Amino acid sequence: MVFTILAAVGRYASGFPAIPAFVLATVALAGMAWVVSMSTEQIGVRFSPAITGTLQSTIGNLPEFFVVLFALQAGHVIVAETALLGSILVNGLFVLGLVMVVGSWRSPEVRPDGTASPNRVMRFSKRLPNDTATLLLVAGFTIVLLAIVNSGHDPAAAHTRTISTVGAAVIIVIYLIWLPQYLRQEEAPEERGQARISIPTSVVLLFAAGVGSAFVSDWFVHALEPTIHKLHLSQAFAGLVIVAIAGNAVENAAGVWLAFKRKHELAIAVVKNSVAQIAAFLYPLMVLVSLLTASHLTFALAPVYAGALALSAILIWQITSDGEATVFEGAALMGVYVVLATIAAFEA
Repeated sequence: MVFTILAAVGRYASGFPAIPAFVLATVALAGMAWVVSMSTEQIGVRFSPAITGTLQSTIGNLPEFFVVLFALQAGHVIVAETALLGSILVNGLFVLGLVMVVGSWRSPEVRPDGTASPNRVMRFSKRLPNDTATLLLVAGFTIVLLAIVNSGHDPAAAHTRTISTVGAAVIIVIYLIWLPQYLRQEEAPEERGQARISIPTSVVLLFAAGVGSAFVSDWFVHALEPTIHKLHLSQAFAGLVIVAIAGNAVENAAGVWLAFKRKHELAIAVVKNSVAQIAAFLYPLMVLVSLLTASHLTFALAPVYAGALALSAILIWQITSDGEATVFEGAALMGVYVVLATIAAFEA
């Protein structure tokens, strides 16, 4: 609450330095993330990981929605594009990897005699990881084809906006077909603790944090451009790394905390639902919404980012499809994201 008030001062006070205002907005977003992670855990005591993860991802992605919307209104198309792509990749690579490292580190195998084995493995159901990879590849199909079309200057390149609009509508329909069957699926029960706050209170806290994040996101974007110039950062790096990590602080905090508490199904559900929702719902939704904004968003990304998305989908599927994760596999996902962030630092 204190940092939210200070972030508001940084946004509206005349002459307030850009970088401190940016830092305050970032910390305020992280504070909202803590509220969401605590509320998510309490809701997870009563409902399945599928329902809880979907609800948390929907609320948790509100900051990202508003960050991208305000960026488009301000004409920062590159920041908007890379922020959405960065959200997919930061959750699917860095956050998922961190969750796997923490979850497996906290989960030593037990030998038949009851003693702890040096092997540490995090286990979860296979269904959501496989579905997430499918949705990522469906979204990546349009993005990769448009990257090829634009690189080759094919005739279809002149119709990028139309192709993106049709692709966005198709991807959203596919996501809406998938979601109900995912929510209805039976899941293995997970050890649940005692609820400390009621369901209405948990839901109110979730929505309050989501609405608060919308305001903080506006302040965040307002301080972003001068911060980029002062620190000599590329717009691609700002979107792919800074905006993506700050905008997804909710998933960062909630997923890692749940993994630390050995709630593996819920931890994976929170992160994987966010990846699926951004790739197959939020990104295409923003493509359609951008038709009403000052700047238009499409699926036409630079080839390096289209390739990164496609390869990430394959890597995520390969690592998570067996329903097990180790420290090594989590570190591999995090390392790939570091390489991608390094490339983005040198992009325009």
